[in-house]
Amino acid sequence: MPAILDALDALQGRLPLVVSTLAAVLVVFLAQHVLNRTSLAGIPLVGQELGSDEKRRQTYFVNASALYLEGYKKFKDSVWRIVTSNKFTVIVVPAKYLEELRKLPDDVVSFDDAIAQTMHAKYTELPTGNTLIPHVVKTSLTPALVRLNPAISEEVDDSVRKEMPPCDDWTSININQKLLRIVALVSGRVFIGTELSRSEEYLDAAINYTVELMEARNAVDKVRSWMRPFVAHRLPEVKALQERLVKADRFMRPVVAARQKMGDHEKPNDMLQWLMDNQSKFKQYSTEELARLQLALSFAAIHTTTTTATNVFYSLAAYPQYTAEIRAEIRTILAEHNGVFTTAALQSMKKLDSFIKETMRAYPLGAVSFQRKVNKPFQLSNGQVIPAGVLIEVPAAAISNDPEVFENPEVFDPWRFSRLREQARAKGEVEVAAQNQFVSVNPGVMTFGWGRHACPGRFFAANEIKMIVANFILNYDMRLSEGVTERYPNLVFGIQSVPDPTKELLFKRAE
Repeated sequence: MPAILDALDALQGRLPLVVSTLAAVLVVFLAQHVLNRTSLAGIPLVGQELGSDEKRRQTYFVNASALYLEGYKKFKDSVWRIVTSNKFTVIVVPAKYLEELRKLPDDVVSFDDAIAQTMHAKYTELPTGNTLIPHVVKTSLTPALVRLNPAISEEVDDSVRKEMPPCDDWTSININQKLLRIVALVSGRVFIGTELSRSEEYLDAAINYTVELMEARNAVDKVRSWMRPFVAHRLPEVKALQERLVKADRFMRPVVAARQKMGDHEKPNDMLQWLMDNQSKFKQYSTEELARLQLALSFAAIHTTTTTATNVFYSLAAYPQYTAEIRAEIRTILAEHNGVFTTAALQSMKKLDSFIKETMRAYPLGAVSFQRKVNKPFQLSNGQVIPAGVLIEVPAAAISNDPEVFENPEVFDPWRFSRLREQARAKGEVEVAAQNQFVSVNPGVMTFGWGRHACPGRFFAANEIKMIVANFILNYDMRLSEGVTERYPNLVFGIQSVPDPTKELLFKRAE
């Protein structure tokens, strides 16, 4: 008891200091809050007519694309804001400011912090801020594609043969499910090597990690922010995600141990080995951390590649009149390259490339791009101040469907981008021609983002998609299911727009 009394006396003596400190912190917090509210008050809000933030959140979840399109039409050249379904404050910035946004340092606008916030990385443990993966992709994977493309093509051939039925007559197939396994097999050969890439244990992890991650993220989203530190780690979805990481560590451990004993001449050419070899430049990773990085690669690559390819297949089935022309191009170019999908061959398939890029223009996978967390206030060239603590985005889908950006944007024009490339080359505008390739980043079609944090793996992803699509075009005819006369509409929820994974197409082996 005397000790308790002494402690109370000591606390009483320091109480004024404690109170003044808390008061100072409160004043700073309130000042920042008031300043942010004042800054936001001058930025027009889309959906004002809906009456309340709750109604705006509900509308955002059901059809955010419509809100972004409305904002784009009303405030095309201005900054505006939108209320999201998860209560984040988002400021939408016109594409004309992309170049100045690109030049801002990461401590002002952060790609990683935006991912960490939207994906609740604190609880889902999605690796963010990792510099090893983009370094290895840029310095090892992309330069190796010239050498790896023939092997990737072989894996595509083998995977398609294994996953597709005979299709001697028209056969109904859920192409999304087939593509998930094909993409996981092909990506796995490059990501983790043949020791694991064809094992069902790895395929299960590569395919289902993304689903489990999004389920955990959505579960955390539903918990009030002040309760998350106490509740989030105990959510069943978060626990399931943790169990996935434990399993991945278990099957990777013996592979990593074996590779650590290999001599330089024995080492395979794949991402796992490159990650291991480059650790000294960053930090030493445990097998658990390497497993986490492999799953992060799966999240970044497998489902996005699959949804993009599914989008393309739905377009091919909806517009079968263009297949013969693409098939003829593929056959002609392969004949010129000894039947091998070399880098040069893939670059020469301009109509295939244009068809894929037009699909992503007409049916983008999301309403926005260039999402960044603002950590420090900054000022745009028009004098507009963007406060700290908000997310910024660019309305990519609305831009792709703007008649001032693309002629007749409501029309699916498969040769739109091959034509733009030809016109640019005729004028000697080599850079403009290059920007109209599928793999390129430009403000018109932001499939792969923009700026320093544009998808570093887009060159591998583009090659993989082209090889898979070309393989099917060469070997199969395809069309919509009986009674279906129009392309399947994409499913829209929040800012996402994805091809319906439940739909089937008809396939028949080409003669």
